Amino acid sequence: MERSVQVGPRAPKDPTKQRKGFYIMIDSIIEATERQEGKPAQEIYLDDGRLANKAKIVGGIEDEDILKLLENSNGLHKLVHSIGISVMTIGEAGNIDFVLQNYGKIDKYGSGTVIREHCNTDGSELILTLEDYEWSKDDEVLGKFDFEFEKPGELAKVTVKLYLHDGFEIPEMTIDPPVEFQSPEYNAMLVKSMLNLGNNNRFKAAAEKARRGENVTIAYIGGSITQGAGAKPINTECYAYKSYKKFKELFGKGSGDNIHFVKAGVGGTASQLGMIRYDRDILRDGKVKPDIIIIEFAVNDAGDDKKGGCFESLVLKSLMEENKPAVILLFSVFANDWNLQDRLEPIGRYYNLPMVSLSDAIVKQFYLDRETGGVITKRQFFYDIYHPTNEGHRIMSDCLGYLFEQMDKKETDEADVLINKKPVIGNAFAGVKLLDKKDNTNKAAILEGGFTSTDNELQMVELDANPFGSPQFPYNWMRTPESGEDSFRMTIWSRSLLIIFKDSGRADFGKAEVYVDGKFVLTADPHINGWTHCNPVFLYDEESPSEHQIEVKMAGDSLGKYFTILGFGYTI
Repeated sequence: MERSVQVGPRAPKDPTKQRKGFYIMIDSIIEATERQEGKPAQEIYLDDGRLANKAKIVGGIEDEDILKLLENSNGLHKLVHSIGISVMTIGEAGNIDFVLQNYGKIDKYGSGTVIREHCNTDGSELILTLEDYEWSKDDEVLGKFDFEFEKPGELAKVTVKLYLHDGFEIPEMTIDPPVEFQSPEYNAMLVKSMLNLGNNNRFKAAAEKARRGENVTIAYIGGSITQGAGAKPINTECYAYKSYKKFKELFGKGSGDNIHFVKAGVGGTASQLGMIRYDRDILRDGKVKPDIIIIEFAVNDAGDDKKGGCFESLVLKSLMEENKPAVILLFSVFANDWNLQDRLEPIGRYYNLPMVSLSDAIVKQFYLDRETGGVITKRQFFYDIYHPTNEGHRIMSDCLGYLFEQMDKKETDEADVLINKKPVIGNAFAGVKLLDKKDNTNKAAILEGGFTSTDNELQMVELDANPFGSPQFPYNWMRTPESGEDSFRMTIWSRSLLIIFKDSGRADFGKAEVYVDGKFVLTADPHINGWTHCNPVFLYDEESPSEHQIEVKMAGDSLGKYFTILGFGYTI
């Protein structure tokens, strides 16, 4: 089914009466990101309950009947009369188009209605009245808004309001007062963020090295928050870059040019992938020896199949480096107050590592007003239900900066952290290595079969201070419908093995079956997550290494489709 792409009526209309409504974005800064197809854009995803969460957090909607209507297209049309979009360009940004995309029932990205409108960029409101458009019967859910720019890196400030049909009652919303970043209440919040001061032996060594003018590298590994999601611009307003600058100010010599920055956050991925890409993304295949490593996976590690074993392995992998880097654990939090701090904090306590908790700092004060100790509201802290705004990233940075200062003030711990002991959860993957088409010298015997192509449509990530995305796992094996039905086969000596495959929202990507030593292990389905994403899955985890034969072949209903093996993670 073809999607319906429309533009709205151009003739002037009588003024629309003032309707009740609620905001889902208020003065949100957006940034044009380069895409593999189409114009540079800021994509605002609204499926999977995100729209209802925006209504709740940003709009203050608590009526469950109204929130329920936002879960699908039919309910949205019953509730929403029109959409107001206000855009104000920042700096040299040019023209901006607003795109509304519904996801379809038949083809998620191909059969839903798409509406495109040119925005006013002077802050005046553009009203889209829903009844003025034709809507596909295949519409399932409001999938996303796109704000399309002329060039990547351009910025704008956006407000979006949903105006309701008559008969719906909602409370009036009050605008939050500005955050007072220098107030005593703010400083008290930073104090609460310091979950554990920890052993400062390694950190003090790095700080003194920096003061002497020697080269010091501070590195960050984590999920989308470490990547910088929600920060605009993503490369300079993210917590990682801002806390790196704080470290430079505190300890760098002169202008701080001796302090270097490595950022390796990958959206939607857990420490299960982080431990595999550590050598590539943090050590840069041996070219970098970080002095400080900050690990942030507290809101991603529901995807750790080993329930903390991959996280502890990553922590130990970092601590065991020959140059003895300081390791700091950072626990971020979602807008529903959830994270995995309860699971991961015992690991930090066990090795007496410095730890920062955003949930300890901010969650309780979310439920207070300014008179009783509130510092920042949820709608000020969160860009969406997962990621911080610029203000939120600043708070994360300030929490780390407070930890830096307190570790520096404390007398140096004489003894180093003790790591040669029984793990809390598990250390079986501390030696995990990446295997891909590039890094496979004498590690595995591979027959590519029909998986001979290379996939270039990959998850893109802004590494370090770069504003542009870098492709993840570019040395991959892709199967195309034209490349035949022969299986991918690999013989490898290992104790454990993970396959990393590409998730995709494209309908022409299919499922693959994975066999180990002739026995079926799993079906790799690229549509479970529904977006271009790296997905690591365990194939086996044994007590001792042995030789195994791996086979990957297309499932019977996917013979005419694509599938991409991004790589493998293995231990011996």
